[in-house]
Amino acid sequence: MWPFSFSKRDLFVQFLLIGAVSFGGGIIAYERILLIEKRKWLTPDEFMAYLAISQTMPGLNSVNLAVLAGDHLRGLLGAIAATIGLIIPGSLFVLLVGIAYTNNTDHPLSNLILTGIAAGACGLLTAITYRIGDGHWKQLKSLCIIVCTFVLMSVDKLSLPLVLLIMAPISIYLYRPSLRQ
Repeated sequence: MWPFSFSKRDLFVQFLLIGAVSFGGGIIAYERILLIEKRKWLTPDEFMAYLAISQTMPGLNSVNLAVLAGDHLRGLLGAIAATIGLIIPGSLFVLLVGIAYTNNTDHPLSNLILTGIAAGACGLLTAITYRIGDGHWKQLKSLCIIVCTFVLMSVDKLSLPLVLLIMAPISIYLYRPSLRQ
């Protein structure tokens, strides 16, 4: 039947925990930790393949990744379990914070809290990017692409489609297969 010894309930609970602890950023890193390091449900190559596929699909990458991993691990019901588990905590949190914020929009502390949350999310996203990039930080070609992309997006304030039009051909050229084997 399934090569894995866990239930759909366990899949749901694990993704529920990810949804609960990763709200505000870092969700892909938590999914990576769960799927590769903690449970060893996926290989690093499988994870990167599912992440690449999830980035081509409409919607949130983390939810798309939950759908793909859940489907791989437990079929359609696994995809549903992983997805629902992942989105319940964030949905409830956003609902509660939205209600609290609409009742306290004039309070000066609310804007300070939101600024702190934004700063924390930026730091977490930076840490995740570094962790997912693993070996690429040590390669000069990859580091040049990363720095150029950062400069175009953050300093020059170019739009994402324009940066992709600039950087994709450069990246493809730099990583083209060599004729020498």
